[in-house]
Amino acid sequence: MGELRLMKGNEALAEAAIRAGTDGYFGYPITPQSEVIEYLMAEKPHERTGMVVLQAESEVASINMLYGGGGTGKKVMTSSSSPGISLMQEGLSYMAGAEIPCIVANIVRGGPGLGDIQPAQSDYFQSVKGGGHGDYRLPVLAPASVQEMSDFVPVAYDLAFKYRTPVLIVSDGLIGQMMEKVELFDQMPRLTDKEINEKYPWGTNGKPAGQERRVLTSLDLDPHKLEKHNFKLQDKYRTIEANEVQYELIDCDDADYIIVAYGSSARISQKAIQLAREEGIKVGILRPITLWPFPKKAIDELVIKGVKGFLSVEMSAGQMVEDVKLTVRERTKVEHFGRYGGVIHSPEEVLEALKSKIIGG
Repeated sequence: MGELRLMKGNEALAEAAIRAGTDGYFGYPITPQSEVIEYLMAEKPHERTGMVVLQAESEVASINMLYGGGGTGKKVMTSSSSPGISLMQEGLSYMAGAEIPCIVANIVRGGPGLGDIQPAQSDYFQSVKGGGHGDYRLPVLAPASVQEMSDFVPVAYDLAFKYRTPVLIVSDGLIGQMMEKVELFDQMPRLTDKEINEKYPWGTNGKPAGQERRVLTSLDLDPHKLEKHNFKLQDKYRTIEANEVQYELIDCDDADYIIVAYGSSARISQKAIQLAREEGIKVGILRPITLWPFPKKAIDELVIKGVKGFLSVEMSAGQMVEDVKLTVRERTKVEHFGRYGGVIHSPEEVLEALKSKIIGG
């Protein structure tokens, strides 16, 4: 068993960044994720592993620092909350186009605009549809516990370098601020510059004699060359969709009804299905762990199995429900239940929504 600690979700994310062998964290404080950079500054990881931690002058600066650091093959990471992530969208589009790996963690808060500092899930569209310009997608991991805030950091790095892409970890203010017991994984070594140069021959680490120049850019003024690059990207995204879907099924074997929920909503829904089963209503949960790629096949299999209806439970006005509907294709009932602007639903409200919108609707 690894080291056990009682930690906030944001602290677990920060500690995992150190232990995953991160070379550089570049961020800017914004509630409710400020503990990430605060923990890193207090922990002084440069003394533990040599990891650089820098508070940038803005979110725009931090995402472009990731472009530079990730372009050398280093493990780099940032975190922010909804308005800050919005400011990073141009840089994320650039990095997707230039195929540069990194981790971006979004501890979502209520919106639109500045909104408030309470938890929400209203950044779903921004996360899974490509929030910036152009035809691109980013793998998106959605932790539902403080433990997963830690565990998903090395998973995200594996995806980022396997596919040369930015990877999002999308959590919310509830999981970021809550405290739970966490089993921390052992320290992973940082790669040396020589190891990086051998492992990632695309990295911009100087030009040894006889080696071609390495240029990482998303700019190409020849439309035919740019189209060819886009074909390559789309092939990569299809490969990710085929191989990297992750989800959890809870009490779905005998379920007549399915709640689709991720993150905090999935945790709340677990109590809701317990209440439902006490009343004799057979309900299960499908929890997407990857919001993109979305678990379409798992939903399709539940439809074929004869599920009578799906309720998409979100802390939003209804965003993931669109992906559920696209998968179900009107073969059975699909409805949405959500709370907005940082209001958290209760298990009782989820059960009542299931009864009124799906069972009795």
